[in-house]
This record gives sequence, C-alpha cells and structure tokens, in this order.
Amino acid sequence: MSGGGTETPVGCEAAPGGGSKKRDSLGTAGSAHLIIKDLGEIHSRLLDHRPVIQGETRYFVKEFEEKRGLREMRVLENLKNMIHETNEHTLPKCRDTMRDNLSQVLQRCDCLSWQISCLKVTF
Repeated sequence: MSGGGTETPVGCEAAPGGGSKKRDSLGTAGSAHLIIKDLGEIHSRLLDHRPVIQGETRYFVKEFEEKRGLREMRVLENLKNMIHETNEHTLPKCRDTMRDNLSQVLQRCDCLSWQISCLKVTF
C-alpha cells in the first residue's frame, strides 16, 4: 500500500510476466491429488457407514445366536425334567390307577354278563 508497486493479495501469487491473472495457491497436480485423497478419506469416514453397519450386524447375529442357544438349552433342560418326572412319577401312578379301575370294570362286566345269561335262560 505504499509506493507505486502492485500489491498481491495473501494466498495468491502474481502471474509470471507481470499480468494481473491470479494463480491458485494450491497450484500443482500433486497438491490436487492430496486434496482429492483427503476428500475421499473424509467422505469414507463421514458418509460411508458400511463398516459400522457390518460390525453392528455381526454383533447382533452373535448376541442373537448366543441368547437363542441359551434359550434352546433351557427349553431342552425343561423337557428333560418333564420326561424324567413323567417316567418316574406320573406313569406309575397312571398304571396303578388303570389296574385298579380296570379290575373294577372287569368285575362289573362279569357281573353284567352273568345277569344277561340269567335273563336269556328265563325268557
């Protein structure tokens, strides 16, 4: 701002040959490549959620399989206990009750059969 020279704004270089064209300070193709690389990295970190989703999916499947496995183990254990209880307690009770009741039914059938045979003889 002093004197009669031309001033160059900060961040820009004067074009060679003294022209008034401004050149971008980013300049070369190598720096453009770095910027594109940085943009790709920023994009992948901010907008590409595939790695996060894949990790969450793996975690969900693992937890689901573990919980399901434990639930199925509990179901099988309960079934085993029910079968054991049935074999040891319920079936013998049913068998004894059935024998007692069937013997009573057999006695009644014999009695009815005798009565029917008596009725046949009288008529």
